[in-house]
Amino acid sequence: MSSLFTPLALRAVTLPNRIAMAPMCQYSAGPDGLPTDWHLIHLGTRAVGGAGLVLTEATAVLPEGRITPQDTGLWSGAHVDAWRPVTAFVAAHGAVPAVQLAHAGFKASTYRPWAPERGGVPDDEGGWTPVAPGSEPFTADYRTPTALDAAGVAGVVDAFAAAAERALAAGFAAVEIHAAHGYLLNEFLSPLTNHRTDGYGGDRAGRMRLTLEVARAVRAAVGENVPVLTRISATDWVEGGWTIEDSVVLAGELAAVGVDLIDASSGGVSTDQRIPLGPGYQVPLAAQIRREAGVPSGAVGLIVEPEHAEQIIASGDADLVLLGRELLRDPYWPRRAAAKLGVAYTGPAQYARAA
Repeated sequence: MSSLFTPLALRAVTLPNRIAMAPMCQYSAGPDGLPTDWHLIHLGTRAVGGAGLVLTEATAVLPEGRITPQDTGLWSGAHVDAWRPVTAFVAAHGAVPAVQLAHAGFKASTYRPWAPERGGVPDDEGGWTPVAPGSEPFTADYRTPTALDAAGVAGVVDAFAAAAERALAAGFAAVEIHAAHGYLLNEFLSPLTNHRTDGYGGDRAGRMRLTLEVARAVRAAVGENVPVLTRISATDWVEGGWTIEDSVVLAGELAAVGVDLIDASSGGVSTDQRIPLGPGYQVPLAAQIRREAGVPSGAVGLIVEPEHAEQIIASGDADLVLLGRELLRDPYWPRRAAAKLGVAYTGPAQYARAA
């Protein structure tokens, strides 16, 4: 019996297998952050391909929380209506549709990767002033943010909760909170970017406060039956930054307020990071969180071969494997993995002749 193809129960939702499509920005939204046919095909194809959990790209809870003007959002009823065909298609083809709720913080208002320009988008090109824990930009070519005051911090918490409610109305069956990769919640967590002296800064407890308030608010918004995941940067990969030991503490606190699984990524908050890239380079982070915090975890990062994914689950290093670029290269990776691992795969009837 393959561990990778064993169902995973998270509250009232059961994933058909342990393969998830990791959130990957597409920078292809329509006006005002509305998903388009691209998102229907992009996400729907991975459901058809056999992923058990299909996560959207980072989806902004506020307009100013977008990374680029072309990011998706979930801050209005119009977004609910636009997402419904996507979630319906994903669910109809056997996957669990989930949304990653995000706020880009000081990494907001930037050009998308294939634009000829780099750095911050000016107001006259559709950009805006970002917000952050403080007023230092990410790098010199990014826009200078406005430091959030108490009302602004409270507004962020409320926006995550409201977006979580809209997610359910849009047909999503699970929600992930994005607290990684140098975006707003990660900026509050890391001592490299949070130099506040109020209750949202200072020691680790103060720096964790916003992320925990968001998690608590999202859990209250979705009720007891909906899985809530949180993606964290388990280490900054910078001396003096956030560490895996910090993440073990955070994971335990997140579980206590209702988070069901920690999606363990890393880095993104500083250009000084030195990441030891290699196959499964972040798996030890997921394993340590699972082992020491006693919280289910997801492993992500250069996981390519089915046998490697199988070993991660079978060994107890993680409960879920999230694939990013490999699923861009091969949307039908789960079907190939099933064949390699000797698992009978029942895909769409339209594709049965290819089994």
